[in-house]
Amino acid sequence: MSDLTSAAVPPLGADDHARGEGEELIVYADLGCPHCAAAWERISAVPARLVFRHLPMASKHPRSPVLHAAAEAAGSQGKFFEMVDSLFADRGRVDDPHLWERAERFGLDLERFEAERRSAEVEARVRRDFESGIRAGVTGTPALFREGEMVAFGDLEFHATSD
Repeated sequence: MSDLTSAAVPPLGADDHARGEGEELIVYADLGCPHCAAAWERISAVPARLVFRHLPMASKHPRSPVLHAAAEAAGSQGKFFEMVDSLFADRGRVDDPHLWERAERFGLDLERFEAERRSAEVEARVRRDFESGIRAGVTGTPALFREGEMVAFGDLEFHATSD
């Protein structure tokens, strides 16, 4: 894959969405992708510091940009992973009324959620992740990186750290 890369995967930044402890695992995923949804539960269970990066493939999944914008808007109110988990768990309900239902269920300010998901800032944030993934050689999702190298999910081995 190195012949497809033009830049390294950016390191964890202050505005990245991360959860968990341990080794860092950067995941480029498409919220409209059935393969990502199928893998998400297993990826989320890996004992690692999971960093989510947006890679909406609108040509394959036309609703993806809207879903990524919704996740970012939820994230600005502290509910990023709740939205991501919910979208992957229920792929059949991703139209706007269902996004609003999720936002309500998570206790989000709906007016703020709606304004932010349509904002230029959210669009730029999603685009930045997308472009960094493409530059790093991502050609499909989900794409996983450990220590700056793309890895196959089945090849990951994590060991619990002891205190």
